[in-house]
Amino acid sequence: MTHSNTIPKIWIKQPLAIFTGNDLDARGGIVVEGTKIIELVGLNAKPIASYDQIFDAKDLVVLPGLINSHHHFYQTLTRAWAPVVNVPLFPWLVNLYPVWAKLNPDQLHLATQVALSELLLSGCTFAADHHYLFPQQLTDAIDIQVHAAKELGMRVMLTRGSMSLGQDQGGLPPQHTVQEMEIILKDSERLVQKYHQREEEGLVNIALAPCSPFSVTPEIMRESAQLAEQLDVRLHTHLAETIDEENFCLNKFGMRTVDYLESVGWLNSRTWLAHGIHFNADEIQRLGQAKVGICHCPHSNMRLASGICPTIDLMDTGAIIGLGVDGSASGDASNLILEAKQALYLQRLKYGAEKITPQLALQWATQGSAQLLGRADHLGQIAPHFQADLAFYKLDELRFSGSHDPISALLLCGADKAEHVMVAGAWKVKSGILQGIDLEELKFKHRVAAKALLAA
Repeated sequence: MTHSNTIPKIWIKQPLAIFTGNDLDARGGIVVEGTKIIELVGLNAKPIASYDQIFDAKDLVVLPGLINSHHHFYQTLTRAWAPVVNVPLFPWLVNLYPVWAKLNPDQLHLATQVALSELLLSGCTFAADHHYLFPQQLTDAIDIQVHAAKELGMRVMLTRGSMSLGQDQGGLPPQHTVQEMEIILKDSERLVQKYHQREEEGLVNIALAPCSPFSVTPEIMRESAQLAEQLDVRLHTHLAETIDEENFCLNKFGMRTVDYLESVGWLNSRTWLAHGIHFNADEIQRLGQAKVGICHCPHSNMRLASGICPTIDLMDTGAIIGLGVDGSASGDASNLILEAKQALYLQRLKYGAEKITPQLALQWATQGSAQLLGRADHLGQIAPHFQADLAFYKLDELRFSGSHDPISALLLCGADKAEHVMVAGAWKVKSGILQGIDLEELKFKHRVAAKALLAA
């Protein structure tokens, strides 16, 4: 072992088990320097690189940091709200829109930190948020989220969402929650120029994300697609989540969802979609050929009885599948390791036990989501030169006693929290405790804010 005055090199030594997301052997561990993985150590080997510290991982299962590719952070304030517990998507939205429209900056800051804290504690190191609510008191919503995320030191893809089709124009959102197209586009450009970090270690990315076919106009979809190309950022929206949405598109635009997507210039590899459930065989083929990404959100899809995403059919044609917890008013938890378990089980109902393995579900939650967010060349796997985003799990609780395959046990026995989490080489969770934030204080303030929002 050598000592140096520069950035320490850490040998994460001989884990109990490791899922690299590729064919590389890292059974002897990983060497991390700065924000990067610099070496994988094979079984019974020692690092070639010199190292300054040893982190003993003999009781730990190591995964690439999990990546959440669809969420609505603000919804942590409206979890398990009685009036919408037992309704499908459209009535769920109609009831919640007026509540969400009262959201203020402090509440959004708290909601963002709660969602990110919960995700981090589950082993998630990079999270995409789809924020589309910009009432008059909340026009700088994305700026608020940037600052909330920076305090936690977690990677975020903050999407500048929008709603421009109000009830007066035949849309679903109340009129006071919609914005003019010019305002949306101008703010989108400002946010990309101010916050979007293109370097590999970047912690903040921005994407453009008109909300859904039933809450935005075709014009904002087209203009957003052009702006995303001009600024070289990604595009995100909800699509094909329910039959109601399909019927809305047929009635409003005279076409099905994928035809609509193509008509507004979105059928390309810059796009990733939330949900993607109700596609026919021809649409699946077209999505695959265009290399469109789909974020599967099993908990939300089951809670709202929306249907099951045809993941394998989509993958077989070339589409990319990632994983998301969706909003905490339909999720209702922001826990990505539990989401991977749910994806495993729900997809087995559709495709059988042989096709859907724990490794496939974990691949969706890591490399798949990294591809959706445009960062698969340095996130989502454990490999040399990749960012040191890692999640470590202990199998010492009663639920794991008697388990034999540690990687499968994470999902089959229901791991729900990480022991340690590293983002860009820095420890963000140690021994199950979030670093740099007072969780008890955050929970107290958040509960007060949730009550205040419903009382407003």
